[in-house]
Formats: sequence, C-alpha cells, structure tokens
Amino acid sequence: MKLRLALTLSLLPTPDLLADTFERDQALKLPDIVISANRQVEARNDSSAANTVFTRDDIERLQPASVTDLLSRVPGVQVAPLGGRGSLPGIYIRGTKSAQSLVLVDGQRIGNATSGDSNLQRLNIHQIERVEVLRGSRSVIYGADAVGGVIQIFTRRGNEQGLQPRLHLGFGSQQTWERSLSLSGGDEQTRFNLGASLDDSAGDNRTHESYASDRDEDANRNQSFSLSLSHAASDDLEVGLNLLDNRGKSEYDNPFGRFDPTTFESLPQQPHSEFAVSSFSTYVDGRLNDTWKSRLELGHSENREKTFDKLSDVREVFNTYRDSVTWQNDVKLDERNSLIVGGDWYQDRVNSSTPFDEDSRWNRAAFIQHRFQAETFSTELGLRRDQNQQFGGQNSWSGTLTLPINPDNDVLLTYSESFRAPTFNDLYYPDYSNPDLKPETAKSYELQWRSQLSDSARLETSLYRTDLEDAIIFGSNSRPQNVASARINGFEMALMQELFGWQSNLGLAIIDPRDRDSGHTLARRARRTLSLDLDRQFDRLGLGATWQAVSGSYDDENNRNALGGYALLGLRGSWALTREVKLEMKVDNLLDKGYSRALYSHDGQQYGYREDGRAWLFGVTWTPDI
Repeated sequence: MKLRLALTLSLLPTPDLLADTFERDQALKLPDIVISANRQVEARNDSSAANTVFTRDDIERLQPASVTDLLSRVPGVQVAPLGGRGSLPGIYIRGTKSAQSLVLVDGQRIGNATSGDSNLQRLNIHQIERVEVLRGSRSVIYGADAVGGVIQIFTRRGNEQGLQPRLHLGFGSQQTWERSLSLSGGDEQTRFNLGASLDDSAGDNRTHESYASDRDEDANRNQSFSLSLSHAASDDLEVGLNLLDNRGKSEYDNPFGRFDPTTFESLPQQPHSEFAVSSFSTYVDGRLNDTWKSRLELGHSENREKTFDKLSDVREVFNTYRDSVTWQNDVKLDERNSLIVGGDWYQDRVNSSTPFDEDSRWNRAAFIQHRFQAETFSTELGLRRDQNQQFGGQNSWSGTLTLPINPDNDVLLTYSESFRAPTFNDLYYPDYSNPDLKPETAKSYELQWRSQLSDSARLETSLYRTDLEDAIIFGSNSRPQNVASARINGFEMALMQELFGWQSNLGLAIIDPRDRDSGHTLARRARRTLSLDLDRQFDRLGLGATWQAVSGSYDDENNRNALGGYALLGLRGSWALTREVKLEMKVDNLLDKGYSRALYSHDGQQYGYREDGRAWLFGVTWTPDI
C-alpha cells in the first residue's frame, strides 16, 4: 500500500508544478488526494480535516443505489430516511443535523434556502465522478453551515485522449429501471463529459396504519443531465464549466393529513412533488508567477419544488435560487510558509406560493489561512470574517497542530469555530417562524491519530467534542427559538486493509449527542454505527459484501419514542464478459430485515416508516472502443 500511495502522490502537481494543465481533472480520479478541505489539491494525509473519499472506481465497485447509500458507509455519518428513495433524509455528520452541514456540487452550495436541506437523495449516482466527505467544522474556508462537516460532489469528467461512450441499463425489484448514456473525451488541451440518465421505480407503501390514500405504492422518476468542459488555453491558464441538472417526480405518504381550517379536521392527502435541483459553475484557473496561483469561480444553483395533492386543489411552490462568486489565491511564501487568501459572495432568493416578509439576502466574506511546515511539526491557522445582510458580522477561527511521531504515525490537534444562519423558514414562514432568531454557533475540539500500520493496512482515528450554543428548536408555541445548547462527544475509526487478496474498509463511530439542558439524547442519532465493505477481484469476476449495523435511537427530543437498532447485509458481484461489456448484480438487505429510522403519528399511535426490504438490481454496462 505504501508503494501504491507513493506512486499515486508522485503523479500529483507539486507547488512548483502548478502550471500543469488539468490539475484538478487529474486529481479527481485519484483516491489519495482531497480537494474540498482547502479548495486546492493536496494529499489526504496532509489535510487537517478528517476525510473520506469515494472515486468513480469506488462507486462502480460498491454499486450504491444513491448518494445517501454511499454516505452511510462513512464513519460519523448517519442517514435517517423517512421512507423511500424520494423521501427527504436526515443526514447527520458527527451528530449535527442536515442544515448544519454544507453540501456542494462542483464547489457550489445546493442547500435549499427555505428549509436548509440539500435534497441529496435526488442526485443521480451515474452522473457523479467523486464524493468527498469532510468530518468536522470547515467554516474558515466555507463560512456558514459547515458546522458538522462538508460533503462535496464532483460531476463526471472527461478522458485524456479520444472518445469514450458509456451505456448502462439496469432492472430490479419494485419495477426499478436505470438508463444512463454518456460520452467523454479530449486531447492535450480540451476535455469534456456529456451524460444523461433516467431512473424509474414503482416504489412501495411506506406507512403502516394510516389513511386509505397512503396504501398505494409511492413511485419515483428522476432524470439527470450533466456536462463538464475544461480547456487549457496555455501552460498557465485553464478555463472550464460544470453543469448538473436533476429533475423529476416523487410520490410520498402523508399520515398526518391536511389540516382543514374550516372544519378543524385532518383530511387525507395523496401528495406528490415535481422537483428540480441544479448547479452551474464556470471558472478561470491561472498561475500568475512561480509562487502565486489564483482561481475565480462564478456559480448559480437552484432548488425548485412544486407539491400537488390528488385529493384536493392544494398546490404549493417553494423555489430558491443562489448566485455566487469565489476568488481564492494560493501563495507559496517560501519553502516552509504558504497562504490561502480569498473572498466569497453569494445571494439567496426565494420565490414561493407562501408569502415571506423577506425573500432575499446576501453574504460576503474574506478569509485567510497560513500553513507552516517545520521538520518536527506543522501548523495551520485560519480566520474568516462573514458579513451577512441580516445578521451582521461573524468571525470564525481555526487552528491545527500536526506532530509526526515517526514516518508512519501523525497526531493532529484541532480547534475550530463555526456557525449557521437561520433559514428563511426559521425567520419568515407565516405563523411558524421567529424573525428575532440569532445564528447558531459551535466550538469544536479534535484529536486525530493517523497510522500506516503496514504496507497493506492504514488506520485513521478521531476523538472530538462539539459544543453548540443558541441552537434553534421549535418551542411549545410551534415557533423556533434560540434556547437549546448541545454537547456532542464522539470517536471515529476507519481501517483500510488488504488481507488474502480481499480489500476491506471498516468504519466505526461512537457518539454521545446530548441536549445540555435536559440531558436527553438528540433525536434520530444512533450512538453506535459500524460499516464493513469486503471486495475482491478474481480476474474478470468481482465479488463484494457490505454489512452495516446501527444501534437504537430516539425519534423525539424528549426520548419517549424509541427506535430499534438493526443490521443489514448486502452482496454484489460483477463479471467482465469482454473488455467492453460488464454485467453487475447486487442484493441489498439480503435477510429482508424490517426497520425504521423515523416514526409518525396517526390516530394517537406511533408507527415506523417502512424502509426497503430485500431489493435486487441487475445491470449491464457497455463501453465500446471507437
């Protein structure tokens, strides 16, 4: 493993070779680098952030059904769906809620400005080149929302030479169909990838006792389009653009019903939504001299949703739009000192059928981070100043001390500050909002140990604590308030090892997420999670298995409604018939385990949302040579 790591890193651009064309495009295909931590290419082991990386090779090997399926393998990340592919999942990084973690697509924020959710479940896995997960605050680099961590998704990238078409077809349980077609290619100056996907599923009934209208199968349809294009105008200048557009239709159950203000009764609904999640960015990346590299990005993202009810004339629209500009400069001062200096600006806009007192706001920021590399230690110190149109100024600090014990072991000590601004729903949703809310703030402390145990084994561990203040919760009057404080203690471990030809990845997380006032465990956070992937390639045959275990949790903040733990087993395989044709087969939840990650109330009783039982999928991928 050490030899492979050394060979991989030798292919990366060094600070003296920043003029190499397609630096990021090359790096996106490598497993031992990370880009998201500091918005620059660096070796994973040199990054101060605890991180997990999935390349396209990993995605094809693991055969995940969705981005959220992939994220459930990351230590410290929990996914709590409300039933079905089209439902909105809770994504908890180190015990923080969905709105307290930042989600990016090719550097652009895609979170919904009204709810704070990112709609990750609606991104098509076939249009994704790479997923990077940073665990722990990165507010100095990214500002608001990066409290628990950062998830960045990179769209598919082109090849170095020639043209490469790809066709994928899949069919599985619940009448699931997958169709994906793409074409990538390039030469020494230009690369591109153009892709489209269409997925359909008849779905399943996600509720137990409920209205008769909820007993139908909840179907989903997702169509996706992606485009990436990069061009090296010279050895020192690259320009490019990235586009990802996902849209479709999702049906879901509503066991709570629709409140009728005339009769004061709860009436059944049969809702569905038409959605669109899109991101566009363009950039200029240039080397100004031997020590100074600069990158300018312009971006636009949209999160649009229309909700309809087949049993009434109810129609709701929630559309949010975001424009952004980022300018970052990477400066090498000397052999031991380097700087990251830059600025951010973005503006959110809301267009909704529900009237909001305010429907737009901007945020601008400046940040600086210094890195010092000595023979026996290294440091990283950062400061960011955000100026928000509604909340004024906010400072974020971070610092990391890295101590190499020997060539195979590093210890890292980190302190970081972070914050989250209230969403438009928190502030202005009629009758259920509070315009006097303050931003949530957090302080985090972390100890990491990274060890190369042998040529074929690597261990990464983290021990951390996060203190949240002014946390926003809904009070007894159904309005959000800054009244909560939370303390999250946790331990994470990732062990990557090759044994008897099998590649194994083990992730373990233990957390204690508590409300500091009541002492209760935060809702829908399991205290223990474990994920194990085993894979081996036998010439043209690939075999793999996944085992995931999740302990019990509580569905409510008062810890009265318990959710049971569960364990899931999945098997997968692939067979390369020829150089151009590969067959794939997988079975998820092989033992048909029934489980729930969330509860709902109907007629005064609590029931669990159904999650998928045993599910299978067969696929074929054709990559002809032309």
